[in-house]
Amino acid sequence: MKKALLSICCLLAIGLEAQELNCTVTINSDKIEGSNKSVFETLRQTITEYMNNNRWTNMTFAESEKIECSMMIIVNSVSDNLYNCEMQLQSKRPVYNTTYTTPLLNFKDNNFIFTYQEYDRIEYQQNTFTTNLTAMLAYYVYLIIGHDCDSYQRLGGTPYFQACEDIVSACQSASMDATELKGWKAFDSNRNRYALINNLMDEAFKKYREYYYTYHRLGLDMMTANVANARATIAEGLPVLRDANRARPATYIINTFLDAKADELTNIFSKATDKERKAAYEILMDIDPARQATYDRINQ
Repeated sequence: MKKALLSICCLLAIGLEAQELNCTVTINSDKIEGSNKSVFETLRQTITEYMNNNRWTNMTFAESEKIECSMMIIVNSVSDNLYNCEMQLQSKRPVYNTTYTTPLLNFKDNNFIFTYQEYDRIEYQQNTFTTNLTAMLAYYVYLIIGHDCDSYQRLGGTPYFQACEDIVSACQSASMDATELKGWKAFDSNRNRYALINNLMDEAFKKYREYYYTYHRLGLDMMTANVANARATIAEGLPVLRDANRARPATYIINTFLDAKADELTNIFSKATDKERKAAYEILMDIDPARQATYDRINQ
């Protein structure tokens, strides 16, 4: 299996020099007037190289094992080299013995704000704040890697989520103006970079992260061996999501899971037994009623 079942994935020592990500970066500058858009292409290339060419961990990856991900940046305004953007991040990984890839992350950052001049170099220095752009990109690299490792090994993403937490702490104490600080502050929003990593590192959500592993490794990856048993494993853990949401309503980490998994869960349980369909539908509607139109397909 890919990465030797990747139970080993997060424990491998430095060996091959392949980097971890295969990230496709796109920049939409349609909202920006003017015919000279070269700066956006330069920025795209710079971010692509930063994400894909740096070595972020001590794991070994073959070229075919790199984590597939994408980053879509929508530029809303540019003023005095300050870029006010939104960013959509997605990552996925293959399901064992199939051609199907399962989404791991589908995350939107509405405060992707940074200062940049064309041809600026962006270099990440561990434990040192350089610019907000480098910090945000490094944060999202480790978020991607952490989710990938959590899906293959129980709590395997912890070192990479810890790196995210360290970046948040560094940014909170860095000299940035209030605009660039958006997303890093503890009480600014319950749906920002701080809130997400705070949830992931909170002991209260340990059962959720363990379920994340169960869902992928013991559920999806076992579908080709026995669909009914694999689906039952996924169904058995669903109450963990409801319990976490009830303990802390509108918890960001549960929202982000369902942003990635709503359609997939619907497809899984639309083929389940009547009992499984009913139970899954009730849990998902309890947690995420705004997506009723999606979950209604379970019972069709």
